[in-house]
Amino acid sequence: MKAQGAGKAQTRFRRVVRPLAKQLWQFNLEGFDRLPAEGPAILCPNHVSFLDSAFLMLHVPRNISFVGKAEYMDSWKTKFIFPAMGMIPIDRAGGDKSQAALDTAERVLRRGELFGIFPEGTRSRDGYLYKGRTGAARLALKVGCPIYPVGVVGTREIQPPDAKLPKIRKECSITIGRPINVARYKTRGDDHMVLRQITDELMYEIREITGQEYRNVYAGKTAETEPTLVAKVATVTDADAREMAVSAAAGD
Repeated sequence: MKAQGAGKAQTRFRRVVRPLAKQLWQFNLEGFDRLPAEGPAILCPNHVSFLDSAFLMLHVPRNISFVGKAEYMDSWKTKFIFPAMGMIPIDRAGGDKSQAALDTAERVLRRGELFGIFPEGTRSRDGYLYKGRTGAARLALKVGCPIYPVGVVGTREIQPPDAKLPKIRKECSITIGRPINVARYKTRGDDHMVLRQITDELMYEIREITGQEYRNVYAGKTAETEPTLVAKVATVTDADAREMAVSAAAGD
């Protein structure tokens, strides 16, 4: 059976809507030349607005499938158009239903396509950058593809979490960061510490792009923030920080 994911509908949508979007908002795009012209890759943006995936989808040069919350399938307004745009619904309660979405994402990647997932798991309602979940790292190791950190800035001002409609004539910046090559860990794909290392490096790179304050708890949790990898590297050089991000691990 053919895997779900983005198809011709997204291509047509991008062709029609991108020029209109450029009339409504100012987009500053950086690093898009880093994306491979072909082959699988995982894009991992921060998540501060409903518009994050839509704006990224409009500007990537290739079709991209995204994980989205399964609740969108309960509304007649979104149950057909979102899957047509490449959304893979995921049940955030976990278990077999969540795994089924990641299995679909794996098939999309093995077809040589782009896949997007928010490592925080849900929108940050207060604008902080939260601890990343390890799904992207697990997928990258299974498929053998790079992970691209993506920083999105400005969408929260265009459409805050509770706003029903976006504001126009505002600015949005989308930056594709340096790819994280997971090949060095390919024999340790089931090692949770390795998954945590990759994910912490990813979140550090996103934080460097967006400038968000980092909280070492999962989004939606109320636990007190722990000392974080980001805080530890704040006073060292970029080269040292990157090395620390690769080698240090903070357990869940």
